[in-house]
Amino acid sequence: MIAQNGDSVSVHYIGKFPGGKVFDTSMKSEAIKSGLYSPARDYKPLQVVLGAHQVIQGFEEALLGMKVNETREITIPPEKGYGRQGRHPMAGKTLQFRLLVTNIKRP
Repeated sequence: MIAQNGDSVSVHYIGKFPGGKVFDTSMKSEAIKSGLYSPARDYKPLQVVLGAHQVIQGFEEALLGMKVNETREITIPPEKGYGRQGRHPMAGKTLQFRLLVTNIKRP
């Protein structure tokens, strides 16, 4: 099954800035390794309904067409992330993600 609009996709991710500094991850081992671990956080795959605009545009676009157990490395320019400018702390930043789809559910 290939992820398409309307599907609920479970995805593990590691988010990095160019240069390699991790800023967020859904994986406990990666969070510990990068010094981001928080015992209050529940480390599990992110649930995204494709087409519902729950995540930044570039992240959602990258998930389209992926299969379960597929890994994809992506680079998201500011235009498809948090914008060139604005109040969000990630505005103007290029973001890199490693995505691993763990499940796809059709509605």
